[in-house]
Amino acid sequence: MSSASFSQLAEFLQTRSGLVLTPDKMYLVETRLGPLMKREGLPDLSALVGRVKAALAGPIANEVVELMTTNETLFFRDGKPFEHLKEKVWPRLGAARGPAGTIRVWSAACSTGQEAYSVAMSALDNAAALNGCRVEILGTDIARDVLKRAEQGRYSQFEVQRGLPIAALMKHFTKEGSDWRVKDALRAMVRWREWNLLDPPTPLGRFDVVFLRNVLIYFDQPTKARVLDQVASVMAPDGVLYLGGAETVLGVTTRFAPIDGVRSAYGLA
Repeated sequence: MSSASFSQLAEFLQTRSGLVLTPDKMYLVETRLGPLMKREGLPDLSALVGRVKAALAGPIANEVVELMTTNETLFFRDGKPFEHLKEKVWPRLGAARGPAGTIRVWSAACSTGQEAYSVAMSALDNAAALNGCRVEILGTDIARDVLKRAEQGRYSQFEVQRGLPIAALMKHFTKEGSDWRVKDALRAMVRWREWNLLDPPTPLGRFDVVFLRNVLIYFDQPTKARVLDQVASVMAPDGVLYLGGAETVLGVTTRFAPIDGVRSAYGLA
């Protein structure tokens, strides 16, 4: 592939999704977009870029963004944010909102839904700490194909073995052939919506908890600041933001500050 076509692709991806594509990721272009180019009868990346530029809002442009987005996820990923949610956040928000209140959670860049369902399981399993509060969860992602999978709530044996305790599997899932499906009570707690993190999130409403984990690492510094500031604009004053273990707000924005001595947990500053 030519450096010019690679640069054009990188510019398109950053403008459209915030994703920063550096030259050392050239192998990802070949492995992820190769099948698409073959299917469309395109001889090289230059031809694909030409198609994308000709129809920036077309299906092939959307497919390129989806294919180049990393969709790695698993149940209860990294553990500590969910421990903090259970021990600190549910009791604190439950007491603040009261028995008739609602706690809204946003699982941003949710991929195939394991994070959102993990939050739902935590809420169901810690109902007493919630003080009668209702929990509503919104899972969003830029890729509509992974959202369809999330909404189905069906996972392979390999997927449920990644981070999901056996007790949770037996309590919250039913076996369907060789796969496992999330039970209706869990699915009813989560809604799904296609959403680009570069867009102002005001239409999504206000949130008490936001999971924005392992996505900022793919953005440059200005985009990180933009996304974090937009998230801050839709958070409740006593809300909690969770980032990935390798991510931080320090040096990026002054809208958030660490809370409870937990590295990945932040509150509004």
